[in-house]
Amino acid sequence: MTVQIVTVGDEILIGQIVDTNSAWMGQQLNGIGARVVKKTAVGDMHQHIIAAIVEGFANADITLMTGGLGPTKDDVTKKAIADFFGVEMIFSQDTYDRIKSYFTKVNRVIPEDALQAQCLMPANATLLVNKMGTAPGMWLEQEGRVLVSMPGVPYEMEYLMTNEVLPRLKVRFPGRPIAHRTILTVGEGESNIARRIEKFEDSLPTNIKLAYLPNLGQVRLRLTGTDDDETVLHQLLDNKARELKNLLPEIVFGEGDLLLEQAIGDFLRKHQLTLGTAESCTGGYVAHRITAIPDSSDYFQGSIVSYSNAIKQNVLQVKSTTLEQHGAVSEQTVQEMVQGALNVLNVDLAIAVSGIAGPGGGTPEKPVGLVWLAVGNKNTLKTQKVQSGRDRLKNIQYAGTMALNALRQFLQSEYEDRI
Repeated sequence: MTVQIVTVGDEILIGQIVDTNSAWMGQQLNGIGARVVKKTAVGDMHQHIIAAIVEGFANADITLMTGGLGPTKDDVTKKAIADFFGVEMIFSQDTYDRIKSYFTKVNRVIPEDALQAQCLMPANATLLVNKMGTAPGMWLEQEGRVLVSMPGVPYEMEYLMTNEVLPRLKVRFPGRPIAHRTILTVGEGESNIARRIEKFEDSLPTNIKLAYLPNLGQVRLRLTGTDDDETVLHQLLDNKARELKNLLPEIVFGEGDLLLEQAIGDFLRKHQLTLGTAESCTGGYVAHRITAIPDSSDYFQGSIVSYSNAIKQNVLQVKSTTLEQHGAVSEQTVQEMVQGALNVLNVDLAIAVSGIAGPGGGTPEKPVGLVWLAVGNKNTLKTQKVQSGRDRLKNIQYAGTMALNALRQFLQSEYEDRI
């Protein structure tokens, strides 16, 4: 079963909104054994929508389209679909009655001409009831190919996909089950990991594939498998995932969609530990990632964004002689920042970050992208130097990931438990 996804709307092409529909649809389709062969976006132009359908029918068994089904003049998808199939637009009384009833119930008035327009449908469409909105979905077939058109509003599309489209597709195009296992690593690059697991990758059975998905200090390793027997498939993937994790014990922190900061938070909660941060170049980014996790107040006490040397001195008690002799971006400074954060925030553990985010401010001795990290408690303190590139945002994000990983490593060494 192959699928092409088409999103319709000028707002997508000009970047006014981000297309999240395609990503969500791709995930759901993969779960029923469908393979997405292409995703495309077109504007609200009659001829472009028809061209996208033509391409979809040439490339795939199923074309899934979202957007352009409302009552306004720029919603042209339905007419383009009708013209592609060479059918008339007909009035759907059921749709009219349902929309009319809804607006009466919520005490709103919809202009009759707009309501009439929204109820015109291609004559060959099977309408899919949309309980989350007014525009129904449409299922159309021709010579073994299927076109499904849905509203672009994400929660309406998701409702139709879940309750109408996916169940129909599973019946119409039964396929082999596909399943995944995603192993999460941090602190080591893609090429090094590939070298370490080369024999494992070479030994994988033909129905199991491994993909590397790198992102600023982290690499997701995704095992994808297919088999006629779903039980056998899941057992095989579980075994291979376990084998893969055992090959990379010091850099694996979880599976699936788990976030590094979430894994750390679970550890802190389990061991009843409190945490604070002292940040310079990251400007609170580490604290932001930690506090984005629900209930992080169980373990996170606060952050001191010591962007200036004055704050480092006056709040974190970093010595003036340390700053004069070694500079703000130095091992000695982040050590004292940790000690200050432990005292000021009254926490069990603290992270400190100081670096040169760029794009300016670097020197030959301390180039842009240089970051010093420190993690410690009252008894032990560990430091780390990292170097990234010249992009400011990426440098901040990378430093944040490396700081969290330094904390992860510290926790494992100090508390003899794995994350």
